[in-house]
Amino acid sequence: MHLSSLDRLFWALSFFGHCILLGVLLIRNRASAFPVFTTLICVNIVRTIVLFFTLRYGSKGEYFYTYWTLAFVDLALQLAIAYELATHVFQPLGAWAPDVRKSFIALAATSVALAAGLAWLAAPPAKTLRLAIVIRGDLFASALMSEIFVAMIALSVTLGLPWRTHVARIAQGLGLYSLYGIFMDAAHTFFPADNIHRLLSESQIGLYLICLTYWSVTLAMEEPVPRKLPSELHEELRALQERAALVLRSLRTTASAS
Repeated sequence: MHLSSLDRLFWALSFFGHCILLGVLLIRNRASAFPVFTTLICVNIVRTIVLFFTLRYGSKGEYFYTYWTLAFVDLALQLAIAYELATHVFQPLGAWAPDVRKSFIALAATSVALAAGLAWLAAPPAKTLRLAIVIRGDLFASALMSEIFVAMIALSVTLGLPWRTHVARIAQGLGLYSLYGIFMDAAHTFFPADNIHRLLSESQIGLYLICLTYWSVTLAMEEPVPRKLPSELHEELRALQERAALVLRSLRTTASAS
Protein backbone atom coordinates (compact mmCIF):
# COMPACT_ATOMS: atom_id res chain seq x y z
CA MET A 1 0.00 0.00 0.00
CA HIS A 2 1.15 3.52 -0.79
CA LEU A 3 2.26 5.79 2.06
CA SER A 4 2.54 9.52 1.48
CA SER A 5 5.37 11.60 2.89
CA LEU A 6 3.03 12.93 5.59
CA ASP A 7 2.01 9.37 6.51
CA ARG A 8 5.64 8.38 6.92
CA LEU A 9 6.29 11.49 9.02
CA PHE A 10 3.37 10.66 11.33
CA TRP A 11 4.56 7.05 11.72
CA ALA A 12 8.07 8.24 12.60
CA LEU A 13 6.90 10.96 15.01
CA SER A 14 4.52 8.54 16.73
CA PHE A 15 7.24 5.92 17.16
CA PHE A 16 9.85 8.35 18.51
CA GLY A 17 7.25 10.16 20.63
CA HIS A 18 6.30 6.92 22.37
CA CYS A 19 9.96 6.00 22.83
CA ILE A 20 10.73 9.38 24.41
CA LEU A 21 7.73 9.11 26.74
CA LEU A 22 8.74 5.57 27.72
CA GLY A 23 12.23 6.85 28.48
CA VAL A 24 10.77 9.58 30.71
CA LEU A 25 8.60 7.06 32.56
CA LEU A 26 11.57 4.78 33.21
CA ILE A 27 14.27 7.37 33.92
CA ARG A 28 12.05 9.51 36.18
CA ASN A 29 10.70 6.42 37.97
CA ARG A 30 7.11 7.06 36.92
CA ALA A 31 6.62 3.51 35.65
CA SER A 32 6.24 2.14 39.18
CA ALA A 33 3.49 4.66 39.93
CA PHE A 34 1.69 4.13 36.61
CA PRO A 35 2.46 0.56 35.45
CA VAL A 36 -0.63 0.24 33.24
CA PHE A 37 0.01 3.55 31.50
CA THR A 38 3.61 2.46 30.94
CA THR A 39 2.38 -0.84 29.50
CA LEU A 40 0.10 1.07 27.10
CA ILE A 41 3.05 3.11 25.83
CA CYS A 42 5.10 -0.07 25.31
CA VAL A 43 2.21 -1.70 23.44
CA ASN A 44 1.83 1.40 21.25
CA ILE A 45 5.50 1.23 20.29
CA VAL A 46 5.04 -2.38 19.18
CA ARG A 47 1.71 -1.48 17.57
CA THR A 48 3.29 1.28 15.48
CA ILE A 49 5.94 -1.09 14.14
CA VAL A 50 3.53 -3.95 13.43
CA LEU A 51 0.93 -1.78 11.69
CA PHE A 52 3.55 0.04 9.63
CA PHE A 53 4.94 -3.16 8.14
CA THR A 54 1.49 -4.73 7.79
CA LEU A 55 0.26 -1.65 5.94
CA ARG A 56 3.29 -1.58 3.68
CA TYR A 57 3.67 -5.28 2.89
CA GLY A 58 0.35 -6.89 3.79
CA SER A 59 -3.10 -6.89 2.25
CA LYS A 60 -6.04 -4.70 3.21
CA GLY A 61 -7.66 -7.64 5.00
CA GLU A 62 -4.52 -8.40 7.00
CA TYR A 63 -4.20 -4.77 8.02
CA PHE A 64 -7.88 -4.59 9.02
CA TYR A 65 -7.72 -7.61 11.33
CA THR A 66 -4.32 -6.64 12.75
CA TYR A 67 -5.53 -3.10 13.41
CA TRP A 68 -8.65 -4.19 15.27
CA THR A 69 -6.91 -6.91 17.26
CA LEU A 70 -4.46 -4.32 18.55
CA ALA A 71 -7.28 -1.77 18.97
CA PHE A 72 -9.08 -4.11 21.37
CA VAL A 73 -5.86 -4.49 23.36
CA ASP A 74 -5.47 -0.71 23.37
CA LEU A 75 -9.05 -0.17 24.60
CA ALA A 76 -8.64 -2.76 27.37
CA LEU A 77 -5.49 -0.99 28.55
CA GLN A 78 -7.21 2.39 28.48
CA LEU A 79 -9.97 1.01 30.70
CA ALA A 80 -7.31 -0.35 33.04
CA ILE A 81 -5.64 3.09 33.04
CA ALA A 82 -8.92 4.70 34.08
CA TYR A 83 -9.05 2.34 37.04
CA GLU A 84 -5.36 2.96 37.78
CA LEU A 85 -5.90 6.73 37.85
CA ALA A 86 -8.99 6.25 40.00
CA THR A 87 -6.93 4.38 42.59
CA HIS A 88 -4.69 7.46 42.87
CA VAL A 89 -7.61 9.87 43.10
CA PHE A 90 -9.79 7.91 45.51
CA GLN A 91 -7.10 6.69 47.91
CA PRO A 92 -6.18 9.81 49.92
CA LEU A 93 -5.38 7.62 52.94
CA GLY A 94 -3.85 4.69 51.06
CA ALA A 95 -7.13 2.77 50.72
CA TRP A 96 -10.32 3.21 48.74
CA ALA A 97 -12.91 5.40 50.40
CA PRO A 98 -15.89 3.28 51.51
CA ASP A 99 -18.30 2.43 48.66
CA VAL A 100 -16.37 4.60 46.18
CA ARG A 101 -14.90 1.57 44.39
CA LYS A 102 -18.39 0.17 43.76
CA SER A 103 -19.61 3.56 42.59
CA PHE A 104 -16.73 3.92 40.15
CA ILE A 105 -17.30 0.43 38.75
CA ALA A 106 -21.01 1.22 38.39
CA LEU A 107 -20.14 4.42 36.53
CA ALA A 108 -17.80 2.50 34.25
CA ALA A 109 -20.50 -0.11 33.50
CA THR A 110 -23.01 2.65 32.74
CA SER A 111 -20.47 4.31 30.45
CA VAL A 112 -20.00 1.04 28.54
CA ALA A 113 -23.76 0.75 28.01
CA LEU A 114 -24.12 4.38 26.88
CA ALA A 115 -21.13 4.19 24.53
CA ALA A 116 -22.42 0.95 23.01
CA GLY A 117 -25.84 2.52 22.48
CA LEU A 118 -24.31 5.60 20.87
CA ALA A 119 -22.20 3.49 18.51
CA TRP A 120 -25.21 1.33 17.62
CA LEU A 121 -27.42 4.34 16.85
CA ALA A 122 -24.74 6.04 14.76
CA ALA A 123 -25.30 5.93 11.02
CA PRO A 124 -21.92 6.57 9.38
CA PRO A 125 -22.15 7.12 5.59
CA ALA A 126 -19.63 4.35 4.91
CA LYS A 127 -19.34 2.77 1.49
CA THR A 128 -18.45 -0.66 2.92
CA LEU A 129 -19.41 -2.68 5.98
CA ARG A 130 -15.76 -2.80 7.03
CA LEU A 131 -15.48 1.00 7.08
CA ALA A 132 -18.76 1.27 9.01
CA ILE A 133 -17.39 -1.13 11.64
CA VAL A 134 -14.22 0.94 11.92
CA ILE A 135 -16.14 4.20 12.41
CA ARG A 136 -18.57 2.66 14.92
CA GLY A 137 -15.69 1.05 16.81
CA ASP A 138 -13.76 4.32 17.02
CA LEU A 139 -16.89 6.12 18.21
CA PHE A 140 -17.50 3.49 20.90
CA ALA A 141 -13.93 3.72 22.21
CA SER A 142 -13.90 7.54 22.21
CA ALA A 143 -17.32 7.85 23.86
CA LEU A 144 -16.48 5.23 26.48
CA MET A 145 -13.21 6.82 27.57
CA SER A 146 -14.71 10.32 27.58
CA GLU A 147 -17.64 9.24 29.75
CA ILE A 148 -15.39 7.40 32.21
CA PHE A 149 -12.99 10.32 32.65
CA VAL A 150 -15.81 12.86 32.97
CA ALA A 151 -17.56 10.62 35.52
CA MET A 152 -14.32 10.14 37.45
CA ILE A 153 -13.67 13.88 37.60
CA ALA A 154 -17.27 14.59 38.63
CA LEU A 155 -17.16 11.94 41.36
CA SER A 156 -13.86 13.23 42.76
CA VAL A 157 -15.17 16.82 42.82
CA THR A 158 -18.42 15.72 44.47
CA LEU A 159 -16.57 13.85 47.21
CA GLY A 160 -13.94 16.55 47.64
CA LEU A 161 -11.04 14.19 46.90
CA PRO A 162 -7.86 15.84 45.50
CA TRP A 163 -6.10 15.15 42.18
CA ARG A 164 -2.39 14.50 42.15
CA THR A 165 -0.43 16.44 39.57
CA HIS A 166 0.78 13.58 37.35
CA VAL A 167 -2.58 11.82 37.57
CA ALA A 168 -4.30 14.98 36.35
CA ARG A 169 -1.86 15.38 33.45
CA ILE A 170 -2.41 11.83 32.18
CA ALA A 171 -6.18 12.14 32.54
CA GLN A 172 -6.23 15.52 30.77
CA GLY A 173 -4.40 14.13 27.74
CA LEU A 174 -6.53 11.00 27.46
CA GLY A 175 -9.75 12.93 28.07
CA LEU A 176 -8.98 15.59 25.46
CA TYR A 177 -8.01 12.99 22.86
CA SER A 178 -11.17 10.97 23.52
CA LEU A 179 -13.41 14.04 23.29
CA TYR A 180 -11.84 14.99 19.96
CA GLY A 181 -12.42 11.42 18.80
CA ILE A 182 -16.16 11.86 19.38
CA PHE A 183 -16.10 15.11 17.41
CA MET A 184 -14.21 13.48 14.57
CA ASP A 185 -16.53 10.47 14.38
CA ALA A 186 -19.59 12.75 14.42
CA ALA A 187 -18.05 14.83 11.64
CA HIS A 188 -17.93 11.72 9.43
CA THR A 189 -21.73 11.82 9.30
CA PHE A 190 -21.92 15.45 8.17
CA PHE A 191 -18.79 15.48 5.98
CA PRO A 192 -18.56 12.06 4.29
CA ALA A 193 -16.09 13.17 1.60
CA ASP A 194 -12.84 11.21 1.56
CA ASN A 195 -10.66 14.33 1.61
CA ILE A 196 -12.47 15.64 4.71
CA HIS A 197 -12.11 12.23 6.36
CA ARG A 198 -8.37 12.25 5.67
CA LEU A 199 -8.00 15.79 7.02
CA LEU A 200 -9.84 14.88 10.24
CA SER A 201 -7.74 11.73 10.67
CA GLU A 202 -4.52 13.70 10.21
CA SER A 203 -5.66 16.33 12.73
CA GLN A 204 -6.43 13.56 15.25
CA ILE A 205 -2.95 12.12 14.83
CA GLY A 206 -1.51 15.61 15.26
CA LEU A 207 -3.48 16.06 18.49
CA TYR A 208 -2.20 12.73 19.81
CA LEU A 209 1.38 13.79 19.07
CA ILE A 210 0.70 16.94 21.10
CA CYS A 211 -0.57 14.74 23.96
CA LEU A 212 2.61 12.66 23.78
CA THR A 213 4.71 15.82 24.03
CA TYR A 214 2.57 17.12 26.89
CA TRP A 215 2.95 13.86 28.85
CA SER A 216 6.70 13.73 28.23
CA VAL A 217 7.22 17.26 29.51
CA THR A 218 4.86 17.17 32.50
CA LEU A 219 5.86 13.68 33.68
CA ALA A 220 9.51 14.67 33.50
CA MET A 221 8.80 17.44 36.01
CA GLU A 222 8.60 16.83 39.73
CA GLU A 223 5.33 17.10 41.58
CA PRO A 224 5.07 19.60 44.45
CA VAL A 225 6.39 18.00 47.62
CA PRO A 226 3.33 17.00 49.65
CA ARG A 227 3.20 18.44 53.13
CA LYS A 228 2.69 16.11 56.05
CA LEU A 229 -0.95 15.99 57.01
CA PRO A 230 -1.75 17.35 60.46
CA SER A 231 -3.61 14.92 62.66
CA GLU A 232 -6.71 17.14 62.48
CA LEU A 233 -6.74 17.08 58.67
CA HIS A 234 -6.15 13.34 58.69
CA GLU A 235 -9.24 12.91 60.83
CA GLU A 236 -11.19 15.24 58.53
CA LEU A 237 -10.31 13.01 55.58
CA ARG A 238 -11.53 9.98 57.48
CA ALA A 239 -14.75 11.83 58.27
CA LEU A 240 -15.04 12.73 54.57
CA GLN A 241 -14.75 9.08 53.63
CA GLU A 242 -17.47 8.13 56.12
CA ARG A 243 -19.70 10.94 54.83
CA ALA A 244 -19.13 9.78 51.24
CA ALA A 245 -20.19 6.27 52.22
CA LEU A 246 -23.39 7.59 53.82
CA VAL A 247 -24.22 9.73 50.78
CA LEU A 248 -23.68 6.87 48.35
CA ARG A 249 -25.67 4.48 50.53
CA SER A 250 -28.51 7.00 50.70
CA LEU A 251 -28.49 7.44 46.91
CA ARG A 252 -28.71 3.69 46.37
CA THR A 253 -31.58 3.43 48.85
CA THR A 254 -33.47 6.25 47.12
CA ALA A 255 -32.88 4.68 43.70
CA SER A 256 -34.14 1.31 44.92
CA ALA A 257 -37.26 2.85 46.48
CA SER A 258 -38.12 4.70 43.28
